[in-house]
Amino acid sequence: MAEITANSSTFAHPSAVSSAEQPFQSLVNTVGELGKSLEGISAWQAIITILLLSVTYDQVRYLWQKGSIAGPSFKIPFMGPFLESMNPKFSEYLAKWNSGPLSCVSVFHKFVVIASTRDLARKVFNSPAYVSPCVVDVAKKILRPSNWVFLDGKNHVEYRKGLNGLFSRQAMGMYLPGQEEIYDTYFKRWLEISKDGKPRPYMSEFRDINCAVSLRTFVGHYITDEAVKEISENYYKITEALELVNFPIIIPFTKTWYGKKCADFVLNEFARCAALSKVAMEAGKEPGCTMDAWIKSMIEAREAAKKHESGELEGEMKASAKIRVFSDMEISMTIFTFLFASQDASSSASTWQFQLLADRPDVMAKVREEQLRVRGGDPYKRLDLDLIDQMVYTRAVVKEQLRYRPPVIMVPYEVKKSFKLTENYTVPKGAMVIPTLYPALHDPEVYNDPEAFNPDRWLEGGEAEAAKKNWLVFGTGPHVCLGQNYAIMNFMSMIGKASLMMDWEHHTTPQSEDIKVFATIFPEDDCHLVFKERLPLTPPTSS
Repeated sequence: MAEITANSSTFAHPSAVSSAEQPFQSLVNTVGELGKSLEGISAWQAIITILLLSVTYDQVRYLWQKGSIAGPSFKIPFMGPFLESMNPKFSEYLAKWNSGPLSCVSVFHKFVVIASTRDLARKVFNSPAYVSPCVVDVAKKILRPSNWVFLDGKNHVEYRKGLNGLFSRQAMGMYLPGQEEIYDTYFKRWLEISKDGKPRPYMSEFRDINCAVSLRTFVGHYITDEAVKEISENYYKITEALELVNFPIIIPFTKTWYGKKCADFVLNEFARCAALSKVAMEAGKEPGCTMDAWIKSMIEAREAAKKHESGELEGEMKASAKIRVFSDMEISMTIFTFLFASQDASSSASTWQFQLLADRPDVMAKVREEQLRVRGGDPYKRLDLDLIDQMVYTRAVVKEQLRYRPPVIMVPYEVKKSFKLTENYTVPKGAMVIPTLYPALHDPEVYNDPEAFNPDRWLEGGEAEAAKKNWLVFGTGPHVCLGQNYAIMNFMSMIGKASLMMDWEHHTTPQSEDIKVFATIFPEDDCHLVFKERLPLTPPTSS
């Protein structure tokens, strides 16, 4: 008892400091015990252990995210199918779409869900609360993080309300003379190239003509011919940088690095053009391109706001009058997205159109007959909207090509929060979800013999025009392509005029019908053609 009393008299209650030290001391003791247990283990053994644990974690995480949907039962450690994705095969995409309504892959850190049915694709397109366009990881570095295509909600609407009118019927009529000017230049070039009668791959030429048409349409003559040439020749570097599978960071002398350099050149050139356009529109000149039309609407909205504030205008201002004045770089980034959205898709469409017409002389004959008829027998008559409106069969040919060989076969979206895509599957936050377009456009329950090229299905009595839910060529929902009518008009104008001015022969190869995936889809052999003059390019003078 005395001992207990003595001991208790000497017992000291722990202070706040000593209490705080106890957890730390426990950690030290634990580390010490762990150190003892690891005695005798070599560095190599430790590395192998860590590697095995990492591989296990990567695999378990993939299987947990995959759940019950189709996909590989085992992920290649860390990188997944990265190597095969460096050279994507259309047949592999097709197999993936056919494997189930939902399927998946995991590449490096990114888990990807593929939605292959029409209804699932439409659900993704129409769910902006859950997904946002992401293209690929480096897209924001190349297109700039503040680009309007990456914005949601009010910020996105602020841009879009000023852009909708840029592809109105009136605007498209304004763009036609510049487009036809480019057609004339490149048709003469193709005839010159073909003088030796040797077939050549023309995919790159179709890239060049579409780039030139887009630049003339979007920024008019503010851009120099030298800049048009440089952008046309180097734009493929941006395409390579934005391939679906690529390094997620920009490393010098890689595809992403070269793409970023090219994109910076384009953005700076467009910003320079925006400054010139502002001067011209402030001076009261008539718009001649997309950039002019947008800047003029900004100036008109600014002046209307001033009058409203001063009381000269009464009542609520129209939505179209609530457009702010955007900076030169904001305008540049937006116009760049128009080029980005149109360039590869237009190049793909044109390549297939020229190949398909050459391989189907009966279709070519119908196009030529219509083109001459709507021009009143004058093959040299310049294009206008009323003339294009009469091209019923040519429009059917263009729409059938876009269905048969859709330029865009999938559109990547980033999942902002867990997204219940079906009753049994929720896409995890941070994953990528990709609605695919090709299956909806080749649905045998909607299109008769969908693997056949048949423009007649778009004419009166055909089944195609009624299948509006399957027509996903330009997407749907809040990010639907603004320029879809412009794109179709451009294709109609180009092949219509070409059919009158030139003959062309397609030299088929074993790869002509195979599909190559390079951002969009092209013939595997890049379309070997030879052009010949069909009519004098200079109208005969009257005597």
